[in-house]
Amino acid sequence: MSTVPTSVQAPLVCWNCHERTLGTHFCSSCGKLLQLPPGIDYFALFEMPRNLWIEMGALEQKFLQLSWKLHPDNFVNASEQERELSLKRSSELNDAYRTLRDPIARVEYLLAIEGERKEGETKQQAPPELLEEVFELNESLDELREAKASGEDLAELKSRLEAAEKNFQEKLHDVDGELQATAREWDAALTGDSLTRKKIMARLNDLLNRRSYIRNLVTNVAKELAEV
Repeated sequence: MSTVPTSVQAPLVCWNCHERTLGTHFCSSCGKLLQLPPGIDYFALFEMPRNLWIEMGALEQKFLQLSWKLHPDNFVNASEQERELSLKRSSELNDAYRTLRDPIARVEYLLAIEGERKEGETKQQAPPELLEEVFELNESLDELREAKASGEDLAELKSRLEAAEKNFQEKLHDVDGELQATAREWDAALTGDSLTRKKIMARLNDLLNRRSYIRNLVTNVAKELAEV
């Protein structure tokens, strides 16, 4: 359903010299900072394909290089349009870097720009295989709250919840492992057929929702335990 960009949609037409250029940020003819088309994605800002497995050292190096080239201080004596473009591009670059350097945010962003991020009710529903454990966890949390209110001994309940928290932390770790493996599948299928990519994105979406649900459980348990 989607194209697979290796860089910005090219060629662009420079606003200054009106020449067609293959440059991403600067015109290859006159060197002016380019006006990029609306809706350009974060991967294209870094001149990379929509890969989910990114070498962090290379990303950081690219970020530092572009940050220096696009910094507003370099455009103090430039035209008003270039100064505005520099401010806007620097802000976009920072947002892109924060997103792409985080593996979970990167997956969420990719699915969003591919039109496949589906949140909502499924995000709040317990995965079927966890229903029993979630039910027991909620029972323990209710018992802990009642025990705190009545001044009862909390040692046994606290121990039970600490074990449950550890259990769900391990499940969260497992989901992260599945996300990494599926991200590699996405990269391998990047130039493949759209049906394969769509299936991988559906799996990534399900894993993100599962991760969100389990993370919320861990957060709630940690909050209750912190108040004991």
